Amino acid sequence: MITRITGRLVHLGEAVATIAAGPFEYEVQVPEFVRRQLQSSVGDDVSLMTQEYLEGNVQQGRLYPRMVGFMNAAERDFFATICQVDGVGVKKALRAMVRPVREVATAIEEQDVKLLSTLPGVGPAMAERIVAKLRRKMAKFALMVGHEFPDQAARPSVAEDAYQALISLGHSPAEARDKIEAAIKSKPKAKSIDELLVEVYRRNRE
Repeated sequence: MITRITGRLVHLGEAVATIAAGPFEYEVQVPEFVRRQLQSSVGDDVSLMTQEYLEGNVQQGRLYPRMVGFMNAAERDFFATICQVDGVGVKKALRAMVRPVREVATAIEEQDVKLLSTLPGVGPAMAERIVAKLRRKMAKFALMVGHEFPDQAARPSVAEDAYQALISLGHSPAEARDKIEAAIKSKPKAKSIDELLVEVYRRNRE
């Protein structure tokens, strides 16, 4: 399984990035929110985290391998999580993901069915299913700063644990998210929940 592809971005279409890696050129499907991030990188070297899937008709035995590309592991994990919802799948998720991960994750976390229903191919019924299935799994994605966490290896779990700690202390989801985000910006190298919460406390006293 190919989990990352690195090479020169030779072409960027509406939903496909063509990457030259060694003697080969690969077509990598990209959702709209990834395409926007790649727009200024045509002709440059890029590195995409990838997820593979098979497309085609199983009964006719015509299956073709496809790759979907993302800027980082957090985006890929979010996409894989969305695809777990009944009735979504890779192709529908590719079409639907026109907004940044953080924005969609926040809508799911806050049960904003109205916003989710505006995504291409996602009507009210599917939006309800997405919220019911995923609303307790979105905190770490809703806490994304910019396109990714400052320290990709550690940040998702530390940020999510700190977020849950604030929720347990009586903060609203929106308030907790804002406090953790501000703390991460002030202390991007925090390696533990205690470090992050101390920064939240310090900022509250200012």
